[in-house]
Amino acid sequence: MKIGISTYSLYGALKSGEMTIQDVIVFIASIGGEHAEIVPLGFNLTDNPELIEAIKKQAKESGIELSNYAVGANFSGLDDEQFELEIARLKREVDIAAALGVKKMRHDVASSSNLSISNFLMELPRLAKACQIIADYAAPLGITTSVENHGFYIQDSDRVQALIEIVDRPNFRTTLDVGNFLCVDENPYAAVLNNIGLASMVHIKDFYYRPATDNPGEGWFKSKSGNWLRGAIVGHGDIAIPQVLGLVKDSGYDDFISIEFEGLEDCRLGTRLGFEFVKRVWNEL
Repeated sequence: MKIGISTYSLYGALKSGEMTIQDVIVFIASIGGEHAEIVPLGFNLTDNPELIEAIKKQAKESGIELSNYAVGANFSGLDDEQFELEIARLKREVDIAAALGVKKMRHDVASSSNLSISNFLMELPRLAKACQIIADYAAPLGITTSVENHGFYIQDSDRVQALIEIVDRPNFRTTLDVGNFLCVDENPYAAVLNNIGLASMVHIKDFYYRPATDNPGEGWFKSKSGNWLRGAIVGHGDIAIPQVLGLVKDSGYDDFISIEFEGLEDCRLGTRLGFEFVKRVWNEL
């Protein structure tokens, strides 16, 4: 098991221009991270392919691995032509993952304004077909693709399970984000217990959680049921992170764990403190 950082955690500094993606990799190594998960926000590998070699070079120089490549996608509500275009685009992203040398790639599957279970079940066969095509394309490259529990539409643990079961490919799993279940008001401990056996990657994220009757103000967003969430430094929020980490460890999961920070604090401070908390708790379990 290796604990590292998603580059998304440093998005604030990437977006502002305070850090380059190479700087982020150096930072991750400097705080003791064993791997970097590449999320192309604040930089772009499709339009700037020269960054691929720069990222690999920096990771090698910094002595850390590149673990996963995580990109967006949406196969919901598309006509046949749009569907094929999105398939082609995702295949190019798989090629980028292969060029980075990673063996894991998370891609989104669907986003919809109609979050109902009936709409999800209606679209599920076509969403599964898209995932099958991408997984089959990635398989000869030794890449395991995955869906993350986020975006409200495919975020509940049972919806993730249903998609994985219907896709039915050994190299299609889930990037399990322990915090994101709160976005659909699902208990993180119960949801992680449901899905840890399907995980190819684990994200550790924390949130502050307030009921819908509160009015906490700026910096908060609403869950699916109207409760309030705000990103927290891992270990500072309302998720029982030590208990959740205990579940992960007891499951026998022995692969990459990524810290994700999306709080209001300085991203470097928030990332470091969250990483140190997870590393300490994991070692104490």
